Amino acid sequence: MNTIRYTMPGFVLSVLVALLARWLESKLPVHFIGASIMALFIGMTINHVFKLGKKFKPGLKFTSKKILKLAIVLLGASLSMGTILHVGRLSLTVMFFTLFTCFGAGYFIGKWLGLDWKLSNMISAGTGICGGSAIAAMAPVIEAKDKDVAYAMSATFLFDMAMVLLFPIMGNMMGLSDMAYGLWAGTAVNDTSSVVAAGYAFSEAAGDFATMVKLTRTLTIIPVVLIFSLINAYMNSKKSIGNESQKKVKITSLFPWFILAFMGMALINSLGFFPAVFAAGSKSISKFLMVTALAAIGLNTDIHEMKKSGISPLIHGFLISALVVVVAITVEYYMGLV
Repeated sequence: MNTIRYTMPGFVLSVLVALLARWLESKLPVHFIGASIMALFIGMTINHVFKLGKKFKPGLKFTSKKILKLAIVLLGASLSMGTILHVGRLSLTVMFFTLFTCFGAGYFIGKWLGLDWKLSNMISAGTGICGGSAIAAMAPVIEAKDKDVAYAMSATFLFDMAMVLLFPIMGNMMGLSDMAYGLWAGTAVNDTSSVVAAGYAFSEAAGDFATMVKLTRTLTIIPVVLIFSLINAYMNSKKSIGNESQKKVKITSLFPWFILAFMGMALINSLGFFPAVFAAGSKSISKFLMVTALAAIGLNTDIHEMKKSGISPLIHGFLISALVVVVAITVEYYMGLV
């Protein structure tokens, strides 16, 4: 009971911020900004203005860690491995090159800018996979700080806002077909809401294809998060050299339970065991819980601490995103789609 009493203030505040963000999202004429981003920024603003006391901290930590993991598990129930076959090899080819660009170039850009490897790779994951969802999924397995999660989200969000406006203009200037444009937007724009906005701003057919490509990108969360859980375990083992009690890495630290549960839910759904109503309901609950978790991260983030990181993370996000835009359209050109 004491645990519930201590966590309730922070949890309830996070839910209220999430509800406000969802309400604001519903009032926008065009959904170019998702409730997750709104909740993050609203939470950061509240913490900055009101300086939340210690009584909120246990609940905010519980929501940003435990509730976030539950949201990711439930998300798996709405994903299907068959989406890859539905969209086809074209999107997979382009995605291979964009993911290689994100994590390959991102590594060297992060080194050049002097960024922590966790922040650098969260920005790369957000750019290459699916914006906030990828960052949220990676954060627990690499034990990222809340301020780094907030900064990574901000870096990918700012570029997305520009792309929602510029992509339809550039697509028309290049004379892209609906499929070519949908493939480009689906692989180069980050967050789901931004992909939808940029896609349907071009045409309905382009929006449909961009959305399917985006769903395929989401599936790459699974291998990427597992790989980074191994990398984090390796980095932790290097730090513990000389401490015999910490030399052995537990299997649970290599394969976090919530990612295994996420994979299991996606597999069960792929085999057709989940009714459509259940899958849709799980996705809706997952999306709201993720908004709630990001509200908690915002409420627990000190803007002054973020400022200490300087402008480097934003430069990282801009460079990686710009490279992905160029690489995606270049690959399409050589595939004969442009």
